[in-house]
Amino acid sequence: MYLFVFSILLILFQYVNAKRVFADMDRKLDGYKTQAERYKDSVAVLQNENLDLSHFNFERNEDAISYFENKGYNVAELVPLIKDELYRLNEEKGEHPIIPYASEEGKRMMINTVKLLNHKWIVADFSDGQYWGELFLTYQITEGKQLKFNLVESFLYPFN
Repeated sequence: MYLFVFSILLILFQYVNAKRVFADMDRKLDGYKTQAERYKDSVAVLQNENLDLSHFNFERNEDAISYFENKGYNVAELVPLIKDELYRLNEEKGEHPIIPYASEEGKRMMINTVKLLNHKWIVADFSDGQYWGELFLTYQITEGKQLKFNLVESFLYPFN
């Protein structure tokens, strides 16, 4: 008889405990589902934002890529070459050949970041460590496969 009562109490205890654990897990699962939905919404917003930000981006511009491919260029090699040519201008003696602003004494204006917008336009920023600015350039590849850069617009941020 004692064994029967003890068994009933043990089964009842396990049933109540399992029910509480199940309810707790169900509540956690609902919280995770809500959190996953919120993350999906955040990811969708970030993907849309990324798409907007990368609109003027050479790597996503099929027309610009096709322009170079139709001329027989390997785009995977051409983009780094264009950027390297701009960075190489940082090494020339004297003032920078493209940046129209003089730097402080003992410093040099140098191009820091280059972004190709399409098959004709480049945006770059420059600084000498104290003054900062940006450039809008056009570029072309001549018949002799030489790169020619043309400064269209530039500005220097005011120093505070």
